[in-house]
Amino acid sequence: MRTDTLPTISRHDYQPYPYQIEKVRLEFDLAAEQTLVRLAFRARSQDGQIHPMVLDGEDIELLEVSINGVTLTAQDYQLNEQGLTLSPQQPEFDLVLVSRCRPQDNTMLMGLYVSGQNLFTQCEAQGFRRITFFPDRPDVMARYEVVLRADATLYPYLLSNGNLLSSTLLEDGRTQAVWEDPFPKPAYLFALVAGDFDVREREIVKANGHPALLQVYCDRGDGDKTEWAMECLEHSVRWDEQRFGLELDLDRFMIVAARDFNMGAMENKGLNIFNAAYVLADAQSTTDASFHAVEAVIGHEYFHNWTGNRVTCRDWFQLSLKEGLTVFRDQEFSADMLAKGLDGAQAASARAVKRIDDVSVLRAAQFPEDAGPMAHPIRPESYQEISNFYTATIYEKGAEVIRMQHTLLGEDNFQAGIREYFKRHDGQAVTCDDFVDSMDSVYRQAKPGHSLEQFRRWYQQAGTPRVQVSLQHDPATQTATLTLRQSNAPAGIENKSTPKPPLHIPFALGMLDQQGQPLTLHLDEHQGDTLVLDFTEVEQSWTFSQIPDAPVLSLLRNFSAPVRVDYYRPDSELALLARHDTDPFARWEAAQLLASRLILSAASGRAPSAAQLATVVQTWHALVQDPVLSPAYKARILSLPSERELLEQTQPMTPRAVVQARRQLQRELGLALTPYWQELYQYLSLEQAPYSPDALQAGQRSLRNLALNYLLVAGVNTGTQLARNQYDQASNMTDRMGALSALVNYGDAQDRQDGLDDFFQRWQDNPLVLDRWFSLQATAPGTQVAQVRALMLHPAFSLRNPNRARSLIFQFCINNMQAVHTPEGYDFWAEQVIALDKLNPEISARLARVFDNWARFEPEARDPLKAALERIQAEPGLSGNVAEIVHKALTL
Repeated sequence: MRTDTLPTISRHDYQPYPYQIEKVRLEFDLAAEQTLVRLAFRARSQDGQIHPMVLDGEDIELLEVSINGVTLTAQDYQLNEQGLTLSPQQPEFDLVLVSRCRPQDNTMLMGLYVSGQNLFTQCEAQGFRRITFFPDRPDVMARYEVVLRADATLYPYLLSNGNLLSSTLLEDGRTQAVWEDPFPKPAYLFALVAGDFDVREREIVKANGHPALLQVYCDRGDGDKTEWAMECLEHSVRWDEQRFGLELDLDRFMIVAARDFNMGAMENKGLNIFNAAYVLADAQSTTDASFHAVEAVIGHEYFHNWTGNRVTCRDWFQLSLKEGLTVFRDQEFSADMLAKGLDGAQAASARAVKRIDDVSVLRAAQFPEDAGPMAHPIRPESYQEISNFYTATIYEKGAEVIRMQHTLLGEDNFQAGIREYFKRHDGQAVTCDDFVDSMDSVYRQAKPGHSLEQFRRWYQQAGTPRVQVSLQHDPATQTATLTLRQSNAPAGIENKSTPKPPLHIPFALGMLDQQGQPLTLHLDEHQGDTLVLDFTEVEQSWTFSQIPDAPVLSLLRNFSAPVRVDYYRPDSELALLARHDTDPFARWEAAQLLASRLILSAASGRAPSAAQLATVVQTWHALVQDPVLSPAYKARILSLPSERELLEQTQPMTPRAVVQARRQLQRELGLALTPYWQELYQYLSLEQAPYSPDALQAGQRSLRNLALNYLLVAGVNTGTQLARNQYDQASNMTDRMGALSALVNYGDAQDRQDGLDDFFQRWQDNPLVLDRWFSLQATAPGTQVAQVRALMLHPAFSLRNPNRARSLIFQFCINNMQAVHTPEGYDFWAEQVIALDKLNPEISARLARVFDNWARFEPEARDPLKAALERIQAEPGLSGNVAEIVHKALTL
């Protein structure tokens, strides 16, 4: 399909489906080569009139269709590549369809497909139409009864949504399982799994006193790696009961790990299918970061049981209704889990680490999206391919919009709003406006005379708002007047002549005195160390009393809104905040700004002054010795800003200069603080308790590996030996990978190769660990395109496996900015986009997004990048997924 013929779907064109379907019966005769699907349901016209019935269908074969028992001929319906259109003669009728799909030929991994020897489904967003003909849209909700039949030897486990009614061995040697989901759901939440698995089970008693069975399924031989997943699942169930008052509503809840999966996981009702990377975990093969990712993703998918399944989206424009809300919930879950069992200060530090990590993801992924051709509001106005809108804006920015509502309402009122939301809409497919209406009803009661009406603009506007800050201090009256001014430049393909109205921004503020002591803020009847300002005008001022001396501002505490703040302050103020700010996020932010300023100055060709460098070194010196900071927090605040975050702040973007400037500051800090890195490393190397991924131990390992990196990048003589010893003696994957990463990134060629060879020999039979092996080489400073091509020829590499493609090709194109930003790198990227598009357009489209901001790069990069995009666009048979992205990139 060519770019200029892609149909654009508009939010305002929504029309309800003309027929109601209350119950669906599906029968599957399963086999990898071909699967027969029999679909039966009764349809009833919504308005009593007769309408054409449009059933979506792609890459499936229609064998038979009948209405009210009468078999139709080809003249009785219309069949094309997009689906089937029927012309019923009555407003209510029974429909039966028989079709065939071929799972083993399905390289897109959407619909019913093969992974290993097992069968899986993926239906969100539009995969059900690749299984059978059906109105594949989220507002068509029905109850499902599913009958699965398959060879009992090949597929001893037959799973689907809901509760198992029966399991029978048939006379022909096949097994038959019958499942019933008691809750209405859209087709995108349908799932089936067939195969042979290891199974871990745990019976629990829900808060209502009823029993439930939790199950985790994985490939044979991996069962010993699912204990953590089970723990996370039970923690998720308990947390949702306690924090949100929401209970598991089925007799069982199942998680299944798949080796081949396009995404992280899928929240199918009662039968969550996961990328194995987010299920399998043990100390020997899994890093701390991956343990926490497993916890977050399992929590996310479980929490969808209510925020996404029980109440779902009316249409795909409302995607953030479920995703933004559920990301917020999984962020809060992870923060609570990190803080569990800790005292006040330690708990606050643990939660701050989670907040820092979430904001770092937002800035690295979503801020660039807001500044590029694919910019869109969290509720898009139009799309061509819905799979292209599973974006950082929908998820991460969507979560920030929910968090702002939580900030404005407070925890108790936010929970009241959630209860109102379910009271109004349980079992329905609804819109973002419906959610805000529920919150607004509580907000109006809590704050008479106020509403969330203006806040709704966050759902309508693309782009990252900028907030300009100015401060006037009057010593005579001992007042400080803060003025904020907001603006939001046009984003993506928006009309650049239409100004955007102001947003409702909750802006959290604190102040310190010149010695770094917190000030109590007095504003009207409010007072406290931190106040949240209701910033609703283009320009707005607030005057604080009892401020005798000019204060130091602590801005946007806890990142209270997804905005950029423009406020220049001298290095001395940033250093003071980095050392003394009582808000952990703002303190980290000050250190990041201080380091960023020096790196960006060097990247632009202006050598930083000796005073600049001294201020950064002195600040890092104070932080590394601070006895109050937790190890995990120290590991964050002593790390330099990521290359991707720094790149976004250059104009034009100069990737290779940023890499070099960041590396130089890293080296300077390594050299200047060598004794402290050595002391810290040795202290953290003392014998510890048996491995646990808990916040304290994980923080210690993270800080220890950071110190090791500083020593190696500085070229300290002892650094290489420390890394070798750590690698050889490691009792867990975090320590082993930390040492190997340091050697690969900063060691000599022989140490690098020796470490990689040994690692491969140890882990060649573990696919998830081999992904780390590929990723490490893809991002290593010395890796060039030729080395990546050589790795693609490795017997362990397969372009068909999304995890393997992401580990090598994506990592090289996204995170090896030194090597990919060359003419050879751009050609390689375009070549891989095209190759992947022929196998799996959804994965290819994500790779195509890597350079959609090509026009913002320095001149020597722009021309070859544009040529690479034009090469992709000219490729015959390009998928709609990639065509939309390339077209928008070249049009902007």
